[in-house]
Amino acid sequence: MKDVKIYPRLPTVEEYLRLAESVGWQKYVSRPTTTIALENSIFGVVAESNDKIIGTGRIVGDRASFYYIQDVMVEPDAQNQGIGRLILTNLMTYLYEYAPKNAFVGLFAASGKESFYEQFGFSLGHGMSLYIEGDSNFG
Repeated sequence: MKDVKIYPRLPTVEEYLRLAESVGWQKYVSRPTTTIALENSIFGVVAESNDKIIGTGRIVGDRASFYYIQDVMVEPDAQNQGIGRLILTNLMTYLYEYAPKNAFVGLFAASGKESFYEQFGFSLGHGMSLYIEGDSNFG
């Protein structure tokens, strides 16, 4: 895909929800939780082509010791064209510039995507995760 530009900003709620649906994450997001999540992000980027957002990624954390790469998404039609690499390169550049020495940077890689993140120095660890299912106060 040519003419892809990366902008240092978070996606709007609408952009985020559209991307999440395009990659099959609609089960895990809602407008209320997305609004809060984006407001509490440290940094983010969007990938744009032909005046349309086709990818995004963001950083969350405590701004001191722990940072997490979150929600790296690229529309299916634009995948495998180097856009994810551009997104992650920009996120990592931010971390190397602003995160303190010895900060922990984590992420959850989708199954089958581990080798993509290994190129950036990430390795499989012993982390665990849990998704809270069912009703919640966030809707």
